[in-house]
Order: sequence, then structure tokens, then C-alpha cells
Amino acid sequence: MPTKKHLGQHWLKDRYVLDHIADCADVGPDDVVLEVGPGLGTLTSVLLARAKKVIAVEFDKDLARKLPGQFPGKNLDVVHSDILEFDMRGLPEGYKVVANIPYYITSKIIQKFMTSEHKPSVVTLLIQKEVAERVAAAPGNMSILAIGAQLYADASLGDVVPAEFFTPPPKVDSQVVTLRTRPATLPVGVDEQLIFRLVKAGFSAKRKKLRTSIGGGLGIDKAQVEVLLREANISPDDRAEALSIEQWKNFAAVYSARHRDSVT
Repeated sequence: MPTKKHLGQHWLKDRYVLDHIADCADVGPDDVVLEVGPGLGTLTSVLLARAKKVIAVEFDKDLARKLPGQFPGKNLDVVHSDILEFDMRGLPEGYKVVANIPYYITSKIIQKFMTSEHKPSVVTLLIQKEVAERVAAAPGNMSILAIGAQLYADASLGDVVPAEFFTPPPKVDSQVVTLRTRPATLPVGVDEQLIFRLVKAGFSAKRKKLRTSIGGGLGIDKAQVEVLLREANISPDDRAEALSIEQWKNFAAVYSARHRDSVT
């Protein structure tokens, strides 16, 4: 079937790669798997051979219509929907997400699953290699995307998949990234909204040192920011990309406590 370029469709048929994607998610006979963008059903076939059930959400109505007929008698539900609008509340606890997704919606998909009240236990995605590396980055190379994923999950990288493995080939290589979710344990008085407010301030001028970027992003004096950072055992000379998740939590705890003290 011809691809629809505006949907970012690139078909993957290599059996080794498809098996590797399922391996990274540890798909087994007790699992219910949510597949995003099943396309021609090549990954769907591998998942159906391993999982208890596959729920495939496909935005392309032509593909969604044809997919069920390819797997008669299999425990497959095909839903014609935009994954960004799909309601996960009907899925069982511990469901897994496995997908080869269009590059242009990668960040939105990760945000949807990581911030959902009904999170999957595992999210395994085949995405643009550069983005996969950003998602799994360590302190020194952090980004808002990395923090948004790693606040809720442990990230690990799988195999690199060269562009020529796809039809048609994309312009860049891909890589498997797996997110194993866990509770976002936050300090007392700190919520996710505050964490991301501070993170966005820190990355608002990412080439600048934290005292400047956070001061500008929050609209407060650099000297005041420096005091807060030092109290959280963070160097004001660091840049946002250098901080770990725990350091952002510590900074949020100090900021929250100071804010409460100034209000009372």
C-alpha cells in the first residue's frame, strides 16, 4: 500500500527489528498491548503472537478498515482514532504501549503516556535516533523532553535501525527507546506543575547559567536565585542541561518552602 506522506508513514518489515521491539517491551502471554499506528500490521503480527490481546489505534481510516481482516480469529481490537485523543481509562492495569510512530508526534505521545492518570507499565517506541538519545539522556545533556520522560520512568535505549530498513526510507536513522514507568515521588509541598515551571524557566535560556536563566524565566532577581540554588546544593554556574531529576526536585523543594515562608 502506498504511504501517505502527510501522516509520516514509513513501513518496517524486518523481522529481527520487529522482534527486538517486542523484546524491549518484554511482551508476554499475560500482556494487553496498546499499539500506536499499526500501519500494515507487521509489528501487530509479532505482538499478537506473544500477547494476550492487542488494541491497535490507527489514524488512517483505510488502514484501520483493512487491518482486522489480516488477523482472523486473533484477539485484536482496531480503533480508528487519533492516539492523542484516545482514552486509556478502559485499559487494564499494567498495559504496555509498543509502537513505530511518526517522528512529528513523538514528544506529544511521550507526554500523553507519562502524564496520564492511567499510565502504562512500559512504553517502547521506535523513533528518530536523535530524539531517542534525548529521551534517555543523562545529566550533562538533559532537555525538557528528557525530564518529562524520566520524572515518571526509567529510560533505556535499544537497537539503532538504519533508514534503509524502512519503505520509503526516512531521512534519518531510528532507535528503540523504552520507558518503564514508576511513581513520580516528589518532595512535600512540590507538585508536577511546579517542577515543570522551574524546568521551563531553567531551559528558557539554556546557554546561560542557571542564576540567569531561572531568574529571567521566573522574573526574580539573580541574587535571590543564587541563594535558592546554593541551598539546594546546586551551583549557580551550572546550566539547565547539567541537572539531574533529583536536583530539580531539591530545587523545587527549596523554592516551595521559601515561597510558603514568604506567604505566611
